[in-house]
Amino acid sequence: MGRERINAVTTSFFGRGSIGLLPGELKKRGYRRGLIVTDRFLFEHKAADRVGEQILTAGAEYAVFYLVQPNPTIQVVNDCIQAAKALEVDFLVAVGGGSAIDTAKAVSIVIANGGRVEDYEGVDLSARPGLPIVAVNTTAGTGSEVTSFYIVTNPATHSKMCIMDTNCMVSIAVNDVDFMMTMPPGLTASTGMDAMTHAIEAVLSVRATPFTDKDAMWAIRVIKDYLPAAVKDGQDVKAREMMAYAEYTAGMAFSNAGLGIVHAMAHALGGHFNLPHGICNSVLLPYGMRFNGKSAEASGRFQRIAEALELPGAAKMADGKAAEACVRYVRTFSKSLGMPQTLKELRGVDPEKFGELADLAVRDFCMGDNLVRADREQVMRVYGEAWKGGG
Repeated sequence: MGRERINAVTTSFFGRGSIGLLPGELKKRGYRRGLIVTDRFLFEHKAADRVGEQILTAGAEYAVFYLVQPNPTIQVVNDCIQAAKALEVDFLVAVGGGSAIDTAKAVSIVIANGGRVEDYEGVDLSARPGLPIVAVNTTAGTGSEVTSFYIVTNPATHSKMCIMDTNCMVSIAVNDVDFMMTMPPGLTASTGMDAMTHAIEAVLSVRATPFTDKDAMWAIRVIKDYLPAAVKDGQDVKAREMMAYAEYTAGMAFSNAGLGIVHAMAHALGGHFNLPHGICNSVLLPYGMRFNGKSAEASGRFQRIAEALELPGAAKMADGKAAEACVRYVRTFSKSLGMPQTLKELRGVDPEKFGELADLAVRDFCMGDNLVRADREQVMRVYGEAWKGGG
C-alpha cells in the first residue's frame, strides 16, 4: 500500500425527517440563492416543494429546473447551466437519484471552470471547486451524493462520458427516507443492485484498501439483509433506512477504490441503448465477477466477499470455489428481486453491436481499476455470456 487520498462529503444527514436539519446548515454556510435540479415527476409530486420550504426557512431564495431525464444528456446539462447562470445562483440543490445529482455536478463544474461539459471527460480535469451542491437523495443505489464521479450521456457518440473529479463533491448530502418511501419495487430493486455492484467492484478494484474494504464489506452484508425487505414492502422504514446507509457506504467505497469491468460495460450498454444504469449493472454483475474470478489477482478477494454474503464455509473456501459461490449467490439474489437475468431480456439490445460496445468499454476509465485489464475480445465474450445466460 502507498499513499492514499480519501474523499468524503463535508456534511451528511440521515434518518427520517432529517431534511429538517437543512435550513440550519444553509444559514451557517451563508447560501442565498439556489436552483433545485430535479425531474418532472418529482416536481409534479411536490418533492421539490418540500425541499424548497426548507430553503425558504433558511432565508434563501430558490427556483426549480425540472427537465432532468434518466441518463442525462449534454443538452440537459447545457439547459440547466443557462438557467443557473441567468438566476445567478450561489448553490445547487439536486433532488432525485443519480441523474439529478450527476446533472448538478456537471453544471457545478462548468459554471465554476468555464468551457463545456465535454472538456472534463476523464480524471480531475477541472482547476477549481464547483458551485456548492446540496444533494437530497430520493433513491438508494447510485451513491452519487457521496462520490467524485458523474455520468453524462453524449447522444452523438451513443456513449456515456464518465467523469471523475474531486472538485464535483457534494457539500451537503441528505438521505431522508421520507423521500424514498414511494419508490416502486422495480426501482428499489434496480437501484439496490446498483449499490451491490458498487460494493463488490470496490473490493475487486486494484485500488482497494483496508479503508474501502471495510465500507464495501459492510455494504454488501446490509444490502443482502435489507434490500429484499425494501422491495417487498416499500413502507418498511427500517429496511429503507438501512439501504440508505448501505448505498452511501458503498458509494464511499467505490469513490475511493474505483470500479471495474461491470461498470465499464454497463456505461457502454446503457449509453448505446438508453437503458437504466442499475439494470445494466445487475445483469452484467455475475458475468464480470466470473471474469475476475478466473485470475490469480483475485486471490482472497472473493473469499472476503463470500464472508460478507455469509455463505456457508466461506472462510475455508479456495479462491476459485469462492468466486463461483459468489457468482451463484448474486444471480439467485437478483432473480429473487425480479431483476432480468440476461441481456436478451432488455429492450432493444442487439448482439450485433457488442463489438462497438466493447470498443467503448475498453476505453472507459473504470476498466483501468479492474483486477484484470480486459481486451476487446474478452469484453465481447462477457457480453455474449450475459446475452445467453447460464453457466
